[in-house]
Amino acid sequence: MVQKIMFRMNEQKIIMKDRNFDDLAEKFERKVYGSLKGDIRQAVIWRDLCRTMPSIMNGCLRVLDVGGGLGQMSVRLAKLGHQVTYNDISSNMLSKAKALAMKEGVDSRISFYQCPYQSLVKKDLGDFDLVLCHAIVEWLGKPDELINHLMQFKSAEGFISLTFYNHNALVYRNLIRGNFNLLATEFKADPGSLTPHSPFMPEQIEQWSAQHGLFVLLSSGIRVFHDYITTARGGHNDRDAVITTELKYSEQAPFKWLGRYIHFMLQVRNDS
Repeated sequence: MVQKIMFRMNEQKIIMKDRNFDDLAEKFERKVYGSLKGDIRQAVIWRDLCRTMPSIMNGCLRVLDVGGGLGQMSVRLAKLGHQVTYNDISSNMLSKAKALAMKEGVDSRISFYQCPYQSLVKKDLGDFDLVLCHAIVEWLGKPDELINHLMQFKSAEGFISLTFYNHNALVYRNLIRGNFNLLATEFKADPGSLTPHSPFMPEQIEQWSAQHGLFVLLSSGIRVFHDYITTARGGHNDRDAVITTELKYSEQAPFKWLGRYIHFMLQVRNDS
């Protein structure tokens, strides 16, 4: 398949308050996906996908990756034989994702779209068995509109894989570090950092999901202890042990609710 990049303007206006990572793509690549942080994120999400969708190993799905970033998940799925549509607002992120796809020899299985997610249209893209949207909602000017837009692309039996920046983790991290003054004021992230500007309580995301008939089929915490470590000891220095232990506690309450990010697998409720 010929690679395709589509530039589409929102019929009314570009969503100017949505964060574009063109200026931070290199930092994002180095600080997140070039580190153990990214490895933990990928491990938890992949475990959850495989548990929820055993057919993911069969290579027969249509997948939409909204805000696909550096393209690791798109490429991993394409290597299994799935047909993937990748989207990101950042041209720099898209370039890196395309380069990775070409390196892994799967660029023919991925269609690339560079545009705000609001510009994606169902009549052009169709339905998908799996819609991925990871670490996007916390960067949006109108986060409450995201799930409604994603719903149009999900097939009747399809899933939405959604991750979001966890407000519980923000509070707990500042408690541990003694930053009580930060908890007494409205949270404001450094515009030059990778810290999202809008953390969410899990209950808020679950409420928005329920408004569209979605229920949380599975929930996990991402980095339930790694980001709280100030002095590495013992097993902290063993990469494989850290990932294994993160996976173990990522699905156990109360620990999972302290994950820096939360992963929800969402599906339409069928009570019949």
